[in-house]
Amino acid sequence: MSERISLLTSERAEEWLLKPGVYFMQGNIASAEAALIAGCRFFAGYPITPSNEIAEHMARRLPQIGGYFIQFEDEIASINAIIGAAYGGVKSMTATSGPGFSLMQEGIGLAAMIEAPVVIVDVQRAGPSTGIPTLVGQGDVMQAKWGSHGDYEIVAYLPNSVQEMFDLTIEAFNTAWEYRVPVIVLADQSVGQMIERLKVPPLDEIKVVERNAPTVPPEEYLPFDSRYLIPPMAVAGEGYRFHVTALTHDDRGYPSTSHEVSTKLVTRLVRKIRENEKVIGRYEAIALDDAELVIVAYGITSRSALRAVREARREGLKVGLFRPITAWPFPYWGLREAVDRGARILVVEINMGQMVRVVREHYSNLVDIYFMPWAPGSVPRPHDILLKVKEVYGG
Repeated sequence: MSERISLLTSERAEEWLLKPGVYFMQGNIASAEAALIAGCRFFAGYPITPSNEIAEHMARRLPQIGGYFIQFEDEIASINAIIGAAYGGVKSMTATSGPGFSLMQEGIGLAAMIEAPVVIVDVQRAGPSTGIPTLVGQGDVMQAKWGSHGDYEIVAYLPNSVQEMFDLTIEAFNTAWEYRVPVIVLADQSVGQMIERLKVPPLDEIKVVERNAPTVPPEEYLPFDSRYLIPPMAVAGEGYRFHVTALTHDDRGYPSTSHEVSTKLVTRLVRKIRENEKVIGRYEAIALDDAELVIVAYGITSRSALRAVREARREGLKVGLFRPITAWPFPYWGLREAVDRGARILVVEINMGQMVRVVREHYSNLVDIYFMPWAPGSVPRPHDILLKVKEVYGG
């Protein structure tokens, strides 16, 4: 399958990829088009609002470039299918929302354990449970990191625009294949379904990361070679005979109950992200140089927060904005200078308290941290945030 997709890709893909230029496009569709540019040739999914446009678009577009789309019976099958495809050497993705994301958690843990590079786009909606399927939420932040059991690390991006739905989907594929890790595009309903300007650069200017393939003869290959932080990855059909299991495994991939093996494996699974957190982690800082109060907001909420910051500045209040672009790893170092200067922090998010826990973990013993929870189902207006800013600033 991987050989056929590779052949069709080389012959037809570039002709059918989105051409450079300026478009007026929905966020979900921008993510789908970005995935194709990044090399995605297999999509497995199950319908769920508000991510359906991604699956619908991929169902039409993948056959045009020799790729494959399969609607599975549920999200459990979908996540496992893309893990299998990754081990076939095919860049693969799925898309879902909260309830489906919950069903995928065991599969995400499997991907982390066997170091399968997969991409999941989670377009968050109001919850818990079925919640409000058509309206916005930001309640999956902690689930993205801690949803599966055990110790592992993932990467999760937080787009706040159609442009970032495009850019960060490509980056998600690059990160997944560079670090052999499941990567999540943690969007929200408003960003996923909004329509706005998208600029697509020339394709030769877009960085696309490919798999680090083994260079040793098959008889010398170790699929989980602990001499490497990120072992080279062989795939089915290349002549390498190797074993893959969800059980704790040694360098050869064989199950083991040895604590020494467990220590070596699990430590490496977390080290490969933690030791590269400042390479992977991203943030945007606005007006932090003299800020006395810093708003921390992400996704669609950060757009309201930026308007609130501008209005506060016009009124003479020294307010800045810190926008995490990665939820995980959380770019805590970007706040350090403002915190050292004594700036207080106000976290605004569409949930009852998720990212604020991470901010408190890093800075609660250094500065005052305030929180503005917002129930899912709507986006806080700039005016709502400004009122909270004045309350905190005055207090």
